Amino acid sequence: MSETLVKHLGLVDYEPVWRAMQGFTAARAENAPDEIWLLQHPPVFTLGQAGKPEHLLRDIGIPIVKIDRGGQITYHGPGQIVAYLLIDLRRQTYKVKEMVTRIEQAVIALLADGGIHGERLSGAPGVYVNGAKIAALGLRIKNGCSYHGVSLNVDMDLAPYAAINPCGLENMAVTQLRDLGGEYDLHIVGEKLLAHLHQQLGSTHV
Repeated sequence: MSETLVKHLGLVDYEPVWRAMQGFTAARAENAPDEIWLLQHPPVFTLGQAGKPEHLLRDIGIPIVKIDRGGQITYHGPGQIVAYLLIDLRRQTYKVKEMVTRIEQAVIALLADGGIHGERLSGAPGVYVNGAKIAALGLRIKNGCSYHGVSLNVDMDLAPYAAINPCGLENMAVTQLRDLGGEYDLHIVGEKLLAHLHQQLGSTHV
């Protein structure tokens, strides 16, 4: 198992964290430990590299940031836990596609802890409950290293999702742990997510 440094960043603006991920990945030494950054963002829409602007259905005053991950448009806001995964895949036994599957499995296992059945949707990375999206996932790989990661809806205002086609999916419903009767204490859920990510990605917490 590889050692992974975990950083709890709290509620932080999107763009500085994105730029910090880019900088970390560009500058990281060959033996630098992997890192997981756990945090929340103030309200923001992010649009992936191939994202289509028409998936923003209307302007509701929330900033939109065009970024360098895969995927379409998604929403981040307070009450949603985001885990950014700064992993050197050259040192791992898995590649990108399997990493995505392992991240999804970490969320599915977390949901199962609370008796909630999460599942994948073919052709649409992320995790879904009864057809509604609860976790979004997007990565960028550069020089064999990943950044960006996964967001999990815990206890948030879901109204901004009505202004977009989440991840480019028309009429896609969204849900969150609080509405499903699951654990919604952000600290507890964050620690559970970390534990399952460590288990799935073969890392240990530093």
